Amino acid sequence: MRRLGTGIGWRPEIADAVEAMPGIDWVEAVAENVCPGHLPDSLVRLRERGVSVVPHGVSLGLGGADRPDEGRLAALAERAVALDSPLVSEHIAFVRGGGDLTATQPLEAGHLLPVPRTRDALDVLCENIRIAQDALPVPLAVENIAALISWPDEEMTEGQFLYELVERTGVRLLIDVANLHTNHVNRGEDPAEALDELPVEAIAYVHVAGGFERDGVWHDSHAHPVPEPVLAILAGLASRVTPPGVLLERDENFPGPAELERELDAIRATVKASGELPADPPGTRAPVPPATAAARQRTAVAQAALLSALVAGTPAPEGFDHARLKVQSRALAAKRADVVAKVAPELPDILGAAYRSAFLDYARARPMTGGYRQDALAFAGHLLLAGQPVSADADADAEAWGRLGDWWLERSGPAPLSRRPAARLLHATRRVLLGR
Repeated sequence: MRRLGTGIGWRPEIADAVEAMPGIDWVEAVAENVCPGHLPDSLVRLRERGVSVVPHGVSLGLGGADRPDEGRLAALAERAVALDSPLVSEHIAFVRGGGDLTATQPLEAGHLLPVPRTRDALDVLCENIRIAQDALPVPLAVENIAALISWPDEEMTEGQFLYELVERTGVRLLIDVANLHTNHVNRGEDPAEALDELPVEAIAYVHVAGGFERDGVWHDSHAHPVPEPVLAILAGLASRVTPPGVLLERDENFPGPAELERELDAIRATVKASGELPADPPGTRAPVPPATAAARQRTAVAQAALLSALVAGTPAPEGFDHARLKVQSRALAAKRADVVAKVAPELPDILGAAYRSAFLDYARARPMTGGYRQDALAFAGHLLLAGQPVSADADADAEAWGRLGDWWLERSGPAPLSRRPAARLLHATRRVLLGR
């Protein structure tokens, strides 16, 4: 297995700092944020220096009931080729629910949700991973995720689930030790027990990240320093096997380069031993029987019911902790507001302090059914139809509505109409939205 060494998650906000850091052997970039035809100059320079770049996907939903989308798989493969990557990674999670298998409205979580550790879910996941492996030009590694909630009536522990997954598919593992800590706090799962059960010889690399605890719930924020309990789990893993690669993740509240380097030094110090893993793939890659239509159907119904409770306000499925579902639902809505603000920064600029509360009010009754850009457009359309004031100042309010109508029409109408006076623009926008 190829040794990666010590790395850091590449993000545009810290690109210059990453390039200047000593001892960076490799970086990981969010696959969906990289355009193969227009690679960021920073990634190109890193590649030219011999620094490996691993695309890390977040939208495949390999644990979902549907087969992997061919277009998403092709896009991930294209990024692996463009970056000359040694492997790619994704998550053991589902991100969508509903649709054809359940004859219900398609729903988007906008986040990674845990799959049930059941035979049905394992059968579906194994088949989906083999489909992905066949479509990708490099090896695939899949990551254990952090979760706020637990499925009732699970049939396996996480370690048992991952062990059988590797045995049946030969897939590599990306073990996130911060997620093991999260699941310890939130779901009472013993990290040492999970490490004992893992097929450690299948590990491709390890994630290390920070978070915070609030009201007994650990939030895997990737926006805080790595805490000691996470480093302790990393030490426990390193005592069992020398991981081929270890990577620091940071997605928000980026500190200065010196603090990032201190965290990397702590990670290096924790991984005391170094050695090569066998080059042969782990497991036996036993034939994977196709998931039955019934298994996919049962998995689809269970996932759609959970997702609908989280994002559409339907009753919670039986057996779930209702309080934890509320925490997860609020977390999904908050992330949705944050991501929409990033993909459409004009909206919080136009609405000011009213943006967040207005978006959360909108999101409570309107689940996301497409991507975040579509969500931003729908949110703006909803506000224009509602016509509620966003400012106590009448002149400021008129200006905000004019800018919002301008923004909406420029992205959804047949031609830009930004030069119309604000009042006439708002009238035209509402007329378009109402179909008049």
